[in-house]
Amino acid sequence: MQYAIIKNGQSLSFPDADGFHAKASTAENSAVVIYSGVAVRPDQAKTAILVELGNECLAEHLGGIEENGQINILGFARYRNGNDSPSNLVEVVRQPNAGDAAIAAAKNLFENAGLQVAISADQIGRIINRLVLPKYNAALRFLDEGLASQADMDLTCKLGLGYPDGPIERVLKGGLEHHYAVTKALFDTYGTPAYAPPRRAVVAFNREHADAKKRR
Repeated sequence: MQYAIIKNGQSLSFPDADGFHAKASTAENSAVVIYSGVAVRPDQAKTAILVELGNECLAEHLGGIEENGQINILGFARYRNGNDSPSNLVEVVRQPNAGDAAIAAAKNLFENAGLQVAISADQIGRIINRLVLPKYNAALRFLDEGLASQADMDLTCKLGLGYPDGPIERVLKGGLEHHYAVTKALFDTYGTPAYAPPRRAVVAFNREHADAKKRR
């Protein structure tokens, strides 16, 4: 299936070095068009139009388009732990009136690229983040409270739960400033205490922004 990529800046899901770009075609000849960092242009002639998402919901990009019979526009986000390379999991986000053909095309496109696909309803925040961030936040708070050392908590999760890396180890690897941004977005939306950014993430984010201001 031919696909085109229309973007502005670096894609979080498919960085420029990713081989996914090399196989892209032109928008005119493609059944699927992928938008990243640019305004969406509806086109009923396309099988699917895919919009790259951050934490936001797809509806923010549609501006009422979803109310006018547009059933081929979907959102997507490839799971990425902060600064880490993108994972093999892609979340495809659908509106209630999304067409089966569009969903099948998106799933087929990503699976042919060697990725695994999960389908979700249009909500703020991606599936994995909403599931695991409370656990990471709890571990960081336990560290602040002196419940256990980072090494002990990470080792407990790896040996006791079979995790490939511990919760604090994973957050630090991805970058505490990135962890802050994601948890803050979810906390601002849902108000759930478990999403509240922990102290260490707040400090890392503020330091990052302070250093950025000094470099200007």
